[in-house]
Amino acid sequence: MRWKGRRQSGNIEDRRAGGLPGRAIGGGLGTLVLLLVVWMLGGNPLEVLQMLSTSTGPEPSGVTQQETAIDERKEFAAVVLADTEDVWARLMREQGVTYRPPVLVLYRDMVQSACGLSQAASGPFYCPGDEKLYIDLDFLDELQRRFSAPGDFASAYIIAHEVGHHVQKLLGITERVMSMQGSVQDSEFNRMLVRLELQADYFAGVWAHHARNMNLLEEGDLEEALNAASAVGDDRIQQQSRGYVVPDSFTHGTSEQRLRWFTKGFRSGDPDAGDTFSASVL
Repeated sequence: MRWKGRRQSGNIEDRRAGGLPGRAIGGGLGTLVLLLVVWMLGGNPLEVLQMLSTSTGPEPSGVTQQETAIDERKEFAAVVLADTEDVWARLMREQGVTYRPPVLVLYRDMVQSACGLSQAASGPFYCPGDEKLYIDLDFLDELQRRFSAPGDFASAYIIAHEVGHHVQKLLGITERVMSMQGSVQDSEFNRMLVRLELQADYFAGVWAHHARNMNLLEEGDLEEALNAASAVGDDRIQQQSRGYVVPDSFTHGTSEQRLRWFTKGFRSGDPDAGDTFSASVL
């Protein structure tokens, strides 16, 4: 994907410690609390501050390279988010709807959202309560290592899928589905959630369609996205983690279904053609 040097979204909220590893205690509230404790115990806060300043000075080149890689991943995510803003603002304006861009929250290990406390192990998610996407950038590395889905466009697909959930929120689709909870059997509600996820895959494909038309895709990008969609299918994940598959517990759809709906979105580029809820075959 052609992303370097392009516009980055300003709707980024970096909740990682200082934005980089190894810097959490060197500044901000952590430092203030530490200095206050030292003062209360009769110590000299200035001496501690000098020690902290020394410890957070120039670092070995290996750490610098790690920080550079993290900064690059953040820049990439900001560019992809900006692209989704451009595409969906135009598509929704054509439908007479004002697009309200979501905020992308970068975090590490654990995060608090309007939807509750979540761990990075659960993967990226969208919270309709605060209209924010949450992602631990280490998941993008995990996508390559654990799920064998390498490539920057595979990561772009993950972000675009979560943005797809935001589009559903703005269109009122999410509210209609969630209102069914408690009024239908759990198994039926779970099937509706699968259709909700597959539609988000479709919307990710719609974005990819327009990204291609803007000449942002490079050779092999589509294959990377298709591989990622297939890699995170419920059946494939369950087979890898459990050694067997339980279809009734699916929450996102099978690899084949996720691949199919992303492809449909990519081919059509039409948000209105992705009604997974009335589809007889997923």
